[in-house]
Formats: sequence, structure tokens, C-alpha cells
Amino acid sequence: MPGLFKEFSKGIFRQNPIFMIVLGLCPTLAVSTSLENAMGMGAAATFVLICSNVMISAIRKIVPRSIRIPCFIVVIASFVTIVELLMAAYLPQLAKSLGIFVPLIVVNCIIMGRAEAFAGRNPVFPSLLDGAGMGLGFTLALGIVALIREFLGSGKVFNLTLFKSFEPAAIMVLAPGALLTLGLLIALANIIKKRSA
Repeated sequence: MPGLFKEFSKGIFRQNPIFMIVLGLCPTLAVSTSLENAMGMGAAATFVLICSNVMISAIRKIVPRSIRIPCFIVVIASFVTIVELLMAAYLPQLAKSLGIFVPLIVVNCIIMGRAEAFAGRNPVFPSLLDGAGMGLGFTLALGIVALIREFLGSGKVFNLTLFKSFEPAAIMVLAPGALLTLGLLIALANIIKKRSA
């Protein structure tokens, strides 16, 4: 049981996809302008991670090694299509806001990396936990970046004004603000990792 918890928890901090492994930066920088976008992207990526990890783990012994990557891509693309259609049907405003970044989950390094490094080599249940942990870590990291950027850039969180006299820094919702926020958070994560080691 401790081993299974370790599989789940590693993605939250020790191997966090954004802060520690530095993968998935394209959607992180692009959709973290608001907490709503970040949570939507995180939920979509987590769903795809969990489902694709389970499916890839289940078929790993019957897929020839020579075609494993194309097979992984087909599995991942299937789940991304499901997410994209569900989002378009039930959350059209969020789907419009996230734009091309939902379909681009197919080639997200986090998803492909977990498929190749973990799900393609391990049983179904540990792969499910790995996908859930990595997805949760991705969502938390995306949420932290978005929270900082949205608050400092607009003075709001989830369209709620927190302080009346706050003067927002518009640069925070632009690309330089994304890079600055992400860089500082990665540095902070590395300091915490060194001190805890």
C-alpha cells in the first residue's frame, strides 16, 4: 500500500510535471491567464492522463514494440476527442477560451512521457494512480500559476474583485508575466526540494 501511495503522490511535488520535470509549458504559459481556464485545462489533461494510462497499460503486452508510439498516440487522441466533444457540448465558453490547447493535449509531453515511461511498462492500477497523481500535480501547478497571474494582472479571481484599491499590473496577463511567474515558481520549488533533501 505505501508503494501505491508513492505512485500517486510523486506527481504532486517530487516529480511535478511543471515545476520539477518542466514539461507541458506551452499550455501552462498560454491558458494560465485565469483560474477558470487553468482548472478546465487541468481537468481535461487529468482525464486524458488517467484514461490513456489505463488503456495503454491494459494493451501493453499485445502491442508490438515497433509500433507502440503510434498506438499510444491513437489511444491518447481518442480520449482527447472525447474531452473536446464533451467540453464543446457542455462547457462551450470554456472550450472557446481554451481554443487549440485542448486538441494539443494529444502531443503534450506529460501525456506521452507517462505513456512511454510508466503505463507502457506497468500494470493497470499503478498506471491509474500514476495518471491521477501526475494530472493532479499538473492541475495544481497550473492553478497556482493562474491564480498569481490573474490576481496580479486583473485584481480578480474567478471574476471576483478581492481588493477595491488594488492597482493591477497588466503585464502579468501577458506572455512576459507568464514567463516571470513560472520562472519564479520553478526556482521556489527547487529551493524547497534542496532544503527538504
